[in-house]
Amino acid sequence: MKNISATLAIVWRIAAPYFRSEDKWAGRGLLAAVIAMELALVAINVLVSQWQNRFFSAIQGYELDRFVREIWIFLGLAFTFVAMAVYKLYLNQWLQIRWRRWLTQHYLGEWLNGSTHYRMQLKGDAADNPDQRITEDVKSFVEQTLTLGLGLLSSIVTLASFVVILWGLSDKAPLHIYGTDIVVPGFLVWCALVYAILGTALTHWIGAPLINLNFEQQRYEADFRFNLIRVRENSEQIALLKGESAERGNLLQRFGFVIGNWYAIMSRTKRLTAFTASYSQAAVIFPYVVVAPAYFAKRIQLGDMMQTGSAFGSVQDALSFFVSAYRSLAEWRSVIARLDGFEMSVGSAAATAVRGPAIGIAPSDGKAIGLDQLLVELPNGEPLVAANALAIQPAERVLVTGPSGAGKSTLFRAIAGIWPFGTGAIAIPEKAKLMMLPQRPYFPIGPLGDAVIYPAEHGAIASERIEETLNAVGMPRLAKRLDESGHWNRTLSLGEQQRLGLARALLHTPDYLFLDEATASLDEPSEARLYRLLAEKLPQSTIVSIGHRSTLDAFHTRKVALVKEGAIHVLGGGAPAENEPSAAG
Repeated sequence: MKNISATLAIVWRIAAPYFRSEDKWAGRGLLAAVIAMELALVAINVLVSQWQNRFFSAIQGYELDRFVREIWIFLGLAFTFVAMAVYKLYLNQWLQIRWRRWLTQHYLGEWLNGSTHYRMQLKGDAADNPDQRITEDVKSFVEQTLTLGLGLLSSIVTLASFVVILWGLSDKAPLHIYGTDIVVPGFLVWCALVYAILGTALTHWIGAPLINLNFEQQRYEADFRFNLIRVRENSEQIALLKGESAERGNLLQRFGFVIGNWYAIMSRTKRLTAFTASYSQAAVIFPYVVVAPAYFAKRIQLGDMMQTGSAFGSVQDALSFFVSAYRSLAEWRSVIARLDGFEMSVGSAAATAVRGPAIGIAPSDGKAIGLDQLLVELPNGEPLVAANALAIQPAERVLVTGPSGAGKSTLFRAIAGIWPFGTGAIAIPEKAKLMMLPQRPYFPIGPLGDAVIYPAEHGAIASERIEETLNAVGMPRLAKRLDESGHWNRTLSLGEQQRLGLARALLHTPDYLFLDEATASLDEPSEARLYRLLAEKLPQSTIVSIGHRSTLDAFHTRKVALVKEGAIHVLGGGAPAENEPSAAG
């Protein structure tokens, strides 16, 4: 019972926000219409049960006029049933897509808000494969919640409706054993109840392991698919290293988990299906066996017997809802668990940025970026970089150096506001525009022009200006291909990608430009030309570079170095770089 209440609480937390959202009236209206049609279908089934009694009694009595009249009544009921069933399905699907659209937008907004998606990876939370959560799991949750919810509602209403009919038939057809009537009020109802309780208990006992098995199956499938994508994205490096055999072994090992878990599902499903199929087949004949003695004793008519079988079947089906829907319930619970884990992971990652201790990012009235009592840590709390009373002035050119692994890139992430692990404060001038260019820039799949100006929207920067900038950074062959769509991170070399990254910086004209080895794949003459271009085109921008080449000194007015002191690296205030006059050359 505790697990059921906890599951329902999670379902309510996930489902309720949609019906309180901006789309609430459409959602509520569609849900009300679907529920009304579900109830109408139950009412029609009740009328069909009563019709059965009259129809078979007319057959038994050889009443042709009554038989013909009942045929017309049945046609009316059947037409109404079909119309209701069709529009119930149509409105159900309409509600599903609206609900799914809202829930997908909601999860995308939470996941992509404030670098939460990045912090989730840093924290290593259990919500692996967010793509699966937002696509498959959201779809399954909406579809299965409506299907199972309406099924449960229908079962409850059906039970309430047909119990009354079955109770009345119990009076007409008392328990008849060896010529003796044994009066047990509503004995047909009690027979259906005992039959359903035993079936439900045995079904749960046999099928309970399916819940965890389905959860694991989705996890293994997603993990296998994710690694296939990684191979595709890194195919060039794998080919260069001749790593196909290693990748094949890794992929087959992960697929082995898929197969092994699937065999476990097969075994458990075989047992469950064997029982539920036997249970359902026995339910077809069971009511007739119970009521047959009274019929052959001529205590009831054929119509009463047929109605008893129909009503008993309806009551038994309603009581056996969990038997027939057990596999769906097991899958539904695993979907709920995955969405719950995703929500918890998103919430935990979002809270990391505001829950102390954390690095504080504060707007400043000044014009410089200031680092005050800053201690950057790893996610596990291990100290990494320390800096205090360090200012980066407007239009300054700063070169950050230090050994590999000292935390230079992590310091940039902290300044960008996406690395919360640590203490201290970073003051950023109010309304200042910062841009970070990593060693491998990101380009979305799509038209080249949109990829270069990312994250600006299509048309935000004139095509003529983009072409001019591509020519300036040494990419004239791409200047006339702005409308061509492609996977640019895959089709361009890293050096070409770095040139496009610098073109992006020139187009966005940031106040502070941070270059994290953003020219490391270029030869030194090309690197020098691009740094001179930045100095010419962005004279008012502050440029902070991470680099290891001594030739970079000429393009910076100050050098600061990370020096190891004990367990951490300390960022010093720095001194003027050598060859300072050539910075503008």
